[in-house]
Amino acid sequence: MAEKLKFIFVHGLSGWGSYDKAYARMPYWGMRGGDLMAFLRNCGFDCHAASVAPAGSAWDRACELYAQLSGCVVDYGKAHSSRFRHNRFGRDFSKCPLIEEWDDSTRMVLLGHSFGGTTIRLLSELLANGDADEKASGSDDISPLFVGGMADRIHSIVTLASPMNGTTAYDMYEDPSFKPEDVKVPLWTNLFAKLMSANLRSDEEGKDPTDSAGFDMHIDNAIAMNRRIATLSGVYYFSVPCSFTRQCPDGLYRPKKKMEQLFNRQSYRIGAYTGKTKGGIVIGESWRENDGLVNTVSAKFPNGAPSKPLDRADIRPGIWNVFPTLDGDHMWPQGGLMRKHDIRNFYLDLVSMIASL
Repeated sequence: MAEKLKFIFVHGLSGWGSYDKAYARMPYWGMRGGDLMAFLRNCGFDCHAASVAPAGSAWDRACELYAQLSGCVVDYGKAHSSRFRHNRFGRDFSKCPLIEEWDDSTRMVLLGHSFGGTTIRLLSELLANGDADEKASGSDDISPLFVGGMADRIHSIVTLASPMNGTTAYDMYEDPSFKPEDVKVPLWTNLFAKLMSANLRSDEEGKDPTDSAGFDMHIDNAIAMNRRIATLSGVYYFSVPCSFTRQCPDGLYRPKKKMEQLFNRQSYRIGAYTGKTKGGIVIGESWRENDGLVNTVSAKFPNGAPSKPLDRADIRPGIWNVFPTLDGDHMWPQGGLMRKHDIRNFYLDLVSMIASL
């Protein structure tokens, strides 16, 4: 099975892939530990790193991913592009597709880190069921993506530290009952706060702010998206939640000492927050445990989807197989930045397990 499967890795917010020049300087997958794609290919697995809009919405990113997979011009859809007032068509990938032969024999494993997990989940819904608005748009050149009927091309979906139900990293700043600045943090964490804030900023000049990663990662919006994404009966689902905080006697969660410095202040604040979203969803103490950017509880499985703890002797399609919570921060699945992690054996074990199904 390994030689038939295409393993497609999709980066998160502010990330980059093999179509970007930055990947040659510092691979998103592997970071300072070397290119994970090259390592896995040397082990016999057909692996590719996609490049999607760093701050784009899950919809826009899914459309870009489809174009890279199938080798066509990016089509954001007639209805969508009209609604959000941006160009309908984007880059042409017909001469540089990720998959040379895109047809009914294609079998993909889609792996997404952080918001990449949301991206691949929405792509799976479009591949399987298309989109009603695009079908009703009257377009005579509708993309096959919006027609659907391609669920069989997806073998597995793997999410890594993904905010499947959103993240309080956004919502807590809009909750009047919570004052983030009152959370006590070490003074040195503020030195990296501006860099983290820039990473979280997902607005683009002139673009509708509701067509963005930042909008999609709000809890109300993430849960609304979950209601439209089906759990496909023939697909194997895996999630890898991360946590790098410790619960303190006062009930707050605080980051462990070796958390990436970019995430420390944010982690303190997530670890102290309880409140309510604009839509009325109550955020209790179970949301405090985090990896620096994503709440651990949100990374386990989509709200309302069937799930069970991973049992390698009982892996079934159509249900989320949840890995034991990984002891690492949000950048661990990439290989770390300031803190270097050797992630090769983890991914070799993961893709080997999937290939054996």
